[in-house]
Formats: sequence, structure tokens, C-alpha cells
Amino acid sequence: MIEILQYEFMRNAFLAAVLVGIACGIVGTFIVIKKIVFMSGGITHAAFGGIGLGFLLNINPVLTAIPFSILSAISIGLISKKTKISEDSAIGILWAVGMALGILFIGLSPGYAPDLLSYLFGSILTVPISDIIIMVILDIIIVITVALLYKEFQALTFDEEFSEITGVPTQTLYLLLLCLVALSIIVLIRVVGIILVIALLTLPTTIAKQFTNRLNKLILYSIVSAVIFTVIGLWLSYVFNLPSGATIVLFLVLIFLASAIIKNLRKKEKINA
Repeated sequence: MIEILQYEFMRNAFLAAVLVGIACGIVGTFIVIKKIVFMSGGITHAAFGGIGLGFLLNINPVLTAIPFSILSAISIGLISKKTKISEDSAIGILWAVGMALGILFIGLSPGYAPDLLSYLFGSILTVPISDIIIMVILDIIIVITVALLYKEFQALTFDEEFSEITGVPTQTLYLLLLCLVALSIIVLIRVVGIILVIALLTLPTTIAKQFTNRLNKLILYSIVSAVIFTVIGLWLSYVFNLPSGATIVLFLVLIFLASAIIKNLRKKEKINA
């Protein structure tokens, strides 16, 4: 495995895998516990509008996807909280609008969009150093925000109604959490693509939940599992010449199934003891 690090694109890929693990390990924990997986999917697909805008303006699509996804996250949060439209309807509407705008922008852009599939299905082996720098910055923002507001996010996640009664600004925190979800999605897009982002946001935490329910440990275990299994999935995709995003996700699924089996066996042992 060491010899493949002689190639710059592989070094970038492994670094991207680590950065992805940090983002999805932290934010994915809140997504799973708060049960906003479908909302995260809406933000993910709405971000496609920003990618299309990048192709239209002939600039890095990741840069245009950042404000677009944050705006989508805030819009979904406000519409679901401030209007009579149900949350799932708001998600569906913005999901469709984002995808439609992305397709429209790409259709209006001159020439052919050769990198489009990498944003839809991921291409970690082609992540340039410029995207690595963006991912580092976004990871730093996520880590600092969660570290500073850890107790508030914990209260929001486990008992939003009680937190509001005690004076915690739950609505602001909720929108901020959705913005962190949006930033995490940007980090993940180049690795597994829009289609598979939700899998990488939820699977590491779902695996970690087999072994702990404490929030701080859950975040730590999620980060560790995301980093390790993403790196292994990347290595397997390189060895067997397979699509990297799909290989990473399927490997995570196998680990989840194995962890679930181990947990059930431990329960049976305790019952029989």
C-alpha cells in the first residue's frame, strides 16, 4: 500500500479520504441522531444547482456549490419551520429546483462538461490540490463550530423542545446545523458524488452506534471508522480497478452488516450467560 503513495494523485486521494472522514464523522453523527437524513439528501441534490452554475460561469464548481448549498439548507430550514408547507414537501421542492437549475445551467454552458460525472458519482482519484485546500478550510470551520457549540448542539439534538424552553436559540442552532450539513456535502461531493453522499454521511455513524450511545464517543468512533474504512475502500478500488465512490460505500455497508452481526452475537452471549 505504501508504494502507491509515490503518485501525487494517490496522495491527494488519501488526504481527501481523511478530510472526508472528519467531516462526515462529526456532522453525520448529528444527522443520524437528529433523524434529518432525508433533509440532508434534499440539500445534497439542491447543491447540484451550484455545480451547474460553476460550469456556466467557467469557475470551480465546488466554489459555486458552497453558497448554493448553504442557501438551500437555510431555505429548507426556514420553509419547514415558518410556513404551513410540510418539511418533506419543502425538501422535495428544493430538491427538484436545485437539480433542475443544475441541468439548466449545464445546458446553457458552452461546450461539453467533461467532469460532470465526477460530481454525480465521485472521483476521489482526480481531486486536485485546489479542492483539497477547500476541503481543509471547510473541515476547520466544521470542527471549530462544533467544538464551540458542542453543548448547545447536544441539547438541540436530544431534546429540542426542552432546549427552547430553557432559552437555547434552537432555531438559529438548527439552521447552523443545516449549514454544517451543507459544508460537509461539499467536502464529500468530489469523493463519492451527489448520488452517494448520504451513504457516507450516515454509514460511519450507524456503524459507531453499534458500540456506543454517548455523543462524544459516537463522534470520535464515527470519525475513526469513516477515515479508516474510506481509506481501505479507496485502496481496494485502486487494487481492483473499481469505481472509487461505489467501492467505498459498499465496503462501509459490509462493515455495517458485520458490526450488526457482532452486536447481536454479543447480546445473545449476555442473555445465555
